Amino acid sequence: MRRRRTTQDALLAAARRAGVSDERVLAAVAAVPREHFVPPGAESEAALDRPIVIGSGQTTSQPSLIASMLAALELTGTERVLEIGTGFGYQTALLAQLAAEVYSIERIASLADRAREHLAACGIEGVEVVVGDGTRGLPEAAPFDAVVISAAAREVPSALASQVTDGGRVVAPVGPSGAQTVVRYTVRDGRLQDARRLTAVRFVPLIADDDTTGRG
Repeated sequence: MRRRRTTQDALLAAARRAGVSDERVLAAVAAVPREHFVPPGAESEAALDRPIVIGSGQTTSQPSLIASMLAALELTGTERVLEIGTGFGYQTALLAQLAAEVYSIERIASLADRAREHLAACGIEGVEVVVGDGTRGLPEAAPFDAVVISAAAREVPSALASQVTDGGRVVAPVGPSGAQTVVRYTVRDGRLQDARRLTAVRFVPLIADDDTTGRG
């Protein structure tokens, strides 16, 4: 319990240093034990504000960056949210604290399985993890009030914008490899508008089913 409290305090402090002031996001960070969403043996790294390698060429994102991206979605608790890139499920768990329904797409089946296990072990409900191509979104569950993407592409796939309600938000890292920026968009008439740049980043590429080289 003491290690968990120390971990939560450290991650809260990191989120505040990154400029996160949304009390709902900060409460979610305080509620979700990151050490339950890392590989075995990496629990001691959970309190560090840095990415963690989770296998299959993937990493978890820096916790303060996750908090900043979720704050940019401006969720009130009533929304249906789509996450692209489940990983081990940490960001998914935070979203479950912030939205009414969460759908998460993970390209790698083994990671999706681990995320489901972690979410169930923490008693987190209201989440559906789907194995699939995140560039196509999840039309059968659309429309969504918000989308957060945890992999980078040169631009947000058009299929995703078309699945967002008018006035909904999309937060995603965009740009070529080595020059990516997290951008928050508002969707109006099915198009991404009002782009607001948040911070420079480096994410793994967003890969489509028919793209063996990746994009980014």
